[in-house]
Amino acid sequence: MSFPLLTVTAALPAVGAVATAAVPAARRTAAKWLALLVSLATLVLAAVVLIRFDPGGARYQLTESHAWIPDFGVRYELGVDGIGAALMALTALLIPFVIGAGWHDADDLEGERANRRWRPTQGFFALILAVEAMVLVSFAATDVFLFYIFFEAMLIPMYFLIGGFGDRAHAAGEEEGAKQRSYAAVKFLLYNLAGGLVMLAAVIGLFVVSADSLGQGTFSLPELLKARASGDLAMATSTERWLFLGFFVAFAIKAPLWPLHTWLPNAMGESTAPVAVLITAVVDKVGTFAMLRFCLGLFPEASSWATPVVLSLALVSVLYGALLAVGQRDIKRLVAYASISHFGFIILGVFAMTSQGQGGATLYMVFHGISTAALMLVAGFLISRRGSRLIADYGGVQKVAPVLAGTFLIGGLATLSLPGLAPFVSEFLVLVGTFSRYPVAGIIATAGIILAALYVLVLVQRTMTGPIRRPEIEKMPDLKVREVAVVAPLVALLLFLGVFPKPLTEIVNPAVEHTLSDVQKKDPKPQHPVAEHAGSDDKPAGHGGGDHE
Repeated sequence: MSFPLLTVTAALPAVGAVATAAVPAARRTAAKWLALLVSLATLVLAAVVLIRFDPGGARYQLTESHAWIPDFGVRYELGVDGIGAALMALTALLIPFVIGAGWHDADDLEGERANRRWRPTQGFFALILAVEAMVLVSFAATDVFLFYIFFEAMLIPMYFLIGGFGDRAHAAGEEEGAKQRSYAAVKFLLYNLAGGLVMLAAVIGLFVVSADSLGQGTFSLPELLKARASGDLAMATSTERWLFLGFFVAFAIKAPLWPLHTWLPNAMGESTAPVAVLITAVVDKVGTFAMLRFCLGLFPEASSWATPVVLSLALVSVLYGALLAVGQRDIKRLVAYASISHFGFIILGVFAMTSQGQGGATLYMVFHGISTAALMLVAGFLISRRGSRLIADYGGVQKVAPVLAGTFLIGGLATLSLPGLAPFVSEFLVLVGTFSRYPVAGIIATAGIILAALYVLVLVQRTMTGPIRRPEIEKMPDLKVREVAVVAPLVALLLFLGVFPKPLTEIVNPAVEHTLSDVQKKDPKPQHPVAEHAGSDDKPAGHGGGDHE
């Protein structure tokens, strides 16, 4: 029996969460170090997964399969393709930075309750590790029901991270801040639970359809994909479309896609910066990943049928998110609306049904995670120093904290996809892939680039440049060693992958080819106009001359 690498990779942070929660109340620092060491060990295992993945090998690798609930056709099945392996690596990469950035986020809560059993530091880091474990299983699960369980289960620790450990830098005071945190947490939970219930109905429907067609119901994704390709798994057109919608709605809420996005600005605005990174750079990626793995793979005809509507919604997300980001006064809500715009680009690439579009969408998931983490974590350091999330409360920060201002600028430039930084590669591929099949959609989406430059540069200009307008800014310290250690590797990755994305594209591209094969799509052939020789009506240019078609 081969070593269960995927199980161990996901189980390690789960065990670490329990161990961190069990650390005695007086050993807060020990709990922090334990969580950090567990996250680093998980990163090593995720790197091993990425290294062991063979781009030229089977579609799903490092597979594990064990009977779980045989009476209902449920198995414990894990396996990764190139997309899943890349996103597992992204998740494991970001968690140590989330923990390092949130090192003191729970310290101020220690005195809030007299109950000695209240251990906010231990709880905060245990919940982060629990989310990591559930996300890792979601990226590796090849049993639809197993995926569904962890897709929903991750909502519980996220609810407590938003509502119980939210941002205390609230302009309206602590009492109003507590109400806003509670509202954001409940809204996050209800939106995603509603989507999960719709998906549950579709999961059950898929099992019934597989039982009718195959004689025995199954949730195994490889078996279902094989049966679909061979024609053994037959679905009526209306049935397939309803099942597609059940899955897609849940994933569109998680992503999020307009108009199901409204929970995200509240959740990110009321969370601490590390938790906001956890939401948009880690948890939300499960939604866009699942569109590729489940929607396109299991329901190819319905995916093609829904493509015009999905592309329209994605374009609205791109422009709507960017426009609202331009008008934001709150730093974290600005990043939230920018992320809505970016998720619009990702979904646009997924449903462009081209290798460039889907490859770019996958790279966008990874690069958006890194760039958003860099920008949001530096923004969190800035907010913790000033005690305010409002853009108007800043100005001239670069005069007193040049390292903070410089890293904030790089994070912002990555967010607007500046050439030379990693997100440019993915956004370029999404636009090229979209334009090659849907030129009008590709042209409209480019407006998002202009708006991104506007909201990022205005944010940098109002917070970092110009004269110091507030006396609180004059004594603002620059980044500390711990904070530099959190941000510097992210900046280095943005630069490295911006000029050399090949290691990642080689892993992702075979998985994209499999997905395109599932939906029976090929890249459109380029159409070149054929010029004619002057004075000749029947011979195209290039015949007998030096031009080539």
